[in-house]
Amino acid sequence: MATFFKRKATVVALAALSLTLAGGGIAAAAQSEARPQPGPRHSSAQPPVTVAERQAARTAMRATLAPPAPGQVAWAVVAANGTLLQHSGNVVSSFRFTPGPGVTAGQYQVLFDYNVSAKAYVATIGTNDPANVPPGGEVSVAPRTLTPNAVFVQTRNSTGGASDRPFHILVAN
Repeated sequence: MATFFKRKATVVALAALSLTLAGGGIAAAAQSEARPQPGPRHSSAQPPVTVAERQAARTAMRATLAPPAPGQVAWAVVAANGTLLQHSGNVVSSFRFTPGPGVTAGQYQVLFDYNVSAKAYVATIGTNDPANVPPGGEVSVAPRTLTPNAVFVQTRNSTGGASDRPFHILVAN
């Protein structure tokens, strides 16, 4: 009788192990199917800095009035086409990168006359036109690669696709 229970216990243990492994495999397969698939990827890489951009940045740094005092801000309102609409005295220029290889829509550079690489940036979609509500969307801002006195701005539509949008930007000092 003891042999019968030994054999039965072995069979039950093997059956439980088999069911556990099979159930785990099914659960793992179902889990990978339930994971959302990534959508289309949009480049968030900055376009390379051209020689003309480097020269303009150096010229702006040499022509500095004086950086804003601590606690003050430099600010700009930029149109969807990259035109600088309004700005504080330390903002030199802005432009929209022309879409092409490695450049998507909605990529901008705003140039200042002082080093802003270690400052705080705040941006929002917006315009200075009192008769229009700005389009919905998203905006992100980062220090411009290899240009300490510029910021890189990327705008997107409400679904996350790269899109030209007007924006306001503040640099806190």
